[in-house]
Order: sequence, then structure tokens, then C-alpha cells
Amino acid sequence: MAYAVRPLDASTWTAFAELVERNNGIFGGCWCLGFHPERGQRGSVRREIKEERVRSDRAHAALVLDDDGLVQGWCQYGSPEELPGIKHRREYDKDAPPLPDWRITCCYVDPKHRGQGIARAALGGALDQIARAGGGLVEAISEVTTGRESPARFLFSGTVELFEQFGFARGRQVGKHAWLVSRTVDLV
Repeated sequence: MAYAVRPLDASTWTAFAELVERNNGIFGGCWCLGFHPERGQRGSVRREIKEERVRSDRAHAALVLDDDGLVQGWCQYGSPEELPGIKHRREYDKDAPPLPDWRITCCYVDPKHRGQGIARAALGGALDQIARAGGGLVEAISEVTTGRESPARFLFSGTVELFEQFGFARGRQVGKHAWLVSRTVDLV
């Protein structure tokens, strides 16, 4: 299946919101705010916060749409100011790398559409959007899956193996299976 990739913005908000609502707010109501400064907010206000961030260009993601125009997944990215929350913060800070220009913090695929290349399309779309926005150093904290079973709900940041297919290199291990990966994206 061929997918279309579009940026998350005011024109795609409704399609994004439909996917989130179809999936119970994602991870029980996250609304993909888990890495934003407002991550501590709870309840229905999360939808409102995310919408306000999107409409004011303070939330970024590559959305993957199927042939019917439904969003089936995304890859969230942003500056460290936009996405200050990261997993494995304590280990990350022990030997903090230079601050990146961009972070990729979340890749989500509708459970009924996993294994169909949506995460790959979303990551590629995010990197394309980053290149058009100026490029620079991009980092992510991701998990190695080779040789082990890992529930999809723990792979919200994508796999190290997927990132490596896009030219990311492992920097250092920050968790039992988690690695800091990075690469430089050129301006297009």
C-alpha cells in the first residue's frame, strides 16, 4: 500500500485527532503530550493542549495517511525546547551529549496497521520535514529489538534497527535495551 505523508498542522488536526480518539487517546489519554512541557497535565485538557500546540506551530509530526485519507500513524519530532521530556533522563544526563537541533520522541502506529511500513514512512517523513525546516543534529532514544520479544506498547519511540536503516548511529546505551541514536540531517 502506498501512503501519503503530511505534516501535523491546523489543516491535518482533525485527521490526527480521529486517530487518537479511535485509539482511546493513545496509551490511555496521552494525546502525544508525554514529552512536551505540559506532560504532567491529566484528563481531557490534554486534547485541548495538544490542539493549541498544533494550531500555534508548537507541535510537529509527520502523519501517515492511507488510501482512504485516514491517519494510521505518526512520528513526532521537535526542538529540545518543544520536547524537553525524554526517557532515561538520569542516564542521559550522566554524560549528556551536545544539545541536538531536533528530537524524535514518539512513533505511533494504529495497532490494526502495524507491520505494514507505516513507522518507516513516518520516520522518513519526519526526517524530510526536518530537512526542509533547516536540518541539523537529530537524536532519539530507541530500543533494540534484535534477538528479543518486545511488546509494541514499549516501542513508542521506534526501534534502533529502524533508525539505523535511516543512517542513525548508536551513541551510547541509556537503558537495558535503550540507546541514544543520532545523525545529522542536511538542509534541502
